[in-house]
Amino acid sequence: MPGRKSPGPSVKDKELYEELRDEGNSKEKSARIANAAAGSSRKSVGRKGGRSEAYDDWTVDDLRKRAGQIGIEGRSRMNKSELVKALRNH
Repeated sequence: MPGRKSPGPSVKDKELYEELRDEGNSKEKSARIANAAAGSSRKSVGRKGGRSEAYDDWTVDDLRKRAGQIGIEGRSRMNKSELVKALRNH
């Protein structure tokens, strides 16, 4: 990585940070992932976080709220299957 600027002392896994930046990730996201990977095994980093029920198990109201959060147009006129399809394709 000649000619590259150092990501700074707060990044714990500089090699992973640079790989993530090369993939096009933001500096913040790359640093967050690199630091999480340095604190545990790299394999377990992707498994962290909560689990959500499948969209099929959500209520129509909850699906509409989620669709609104991510900006899906026409959500108020969609039925459950249309909402699920729109959310999965987003």
